[in-house]
Amino acid sequence: MKWDWSAVREFMPHFWDGLLVTLQALVLGSLISFSLGLVWTLLMRTPSLPHARTTSRGWYLLVRWPVGVVTEFVRNTPLLVQLFFLFYVLPEWGLTFSALTTGVFAIGLHYSTYTMQVYRAGIEAVPAGQWEAATALSLPARRTWAVVILPQALRRIVPPLGNYVISMLKDTPILMSITVLEMLGQARLFSQQHFQFTEPVTVIGVAFIVISYLASLLLRTLERRLVR
Repeated sequence: MKWDWSAVREFMPHFWDGLLVTLQALVLGSLISFSLGLVWTLLMRTPSLPHARTTSRGWYLLVRWPVGVVTEFVRNTPLLVQLFFLFYVLPEWGLTFSALTTGVFAIGLHYSTYTMQVYRAGIEAVPAGQWEAATALSLPARRTWAVVILPQALRRIVPPLGNYVISMLKDTPILMSITVLEMLGQARLFSQQHFQFTEPVTVIGVAFIVISYLASLLLRTLERRLVR
């Protein structure tokens, strides 16, 4: 089989369009995953603070159960099922969003249940003396988290969070199932129209390798700076 460079040149405009969509889904999905994962963690963790008030404990106890059910359900069902539910079922209830918006939210929601566990592990790795010092200084819970606990936990969680960023990147092709033309979607459409599969699929494979490698380098740099 002969490599056709003309097919590569013809495919490149479609590739750039798909790359833009892929990066949008990756960046926005990561932001949702990191933010929502932290929210899940705080809702599950706050009642165990040593200085929490009794009323706060009772209120958060009511929150922890539904949060636990939701996160377990999302973590133990396939991303594709969640994607189909959001895209095809929600419109029947009057909630309609664009395909890209639905895909970004689905990825962010799905991976937030995993980043939640990363945050939990990072927080639990903070020495108990830090909690005791915050209690001794009578720091409010919000200040304890923002100034004492989360900055120390962040240094420990960057590597595993980075792994999930790369996993999200590799899961973006699944958005093709709800008509989002990310990189692989563009390659599939081009191949079906021109009956040339080798060149566009190879270009996409190389692109995923390059993006993953650059993301890993960026995360290593960030990790080294945080450790200082």
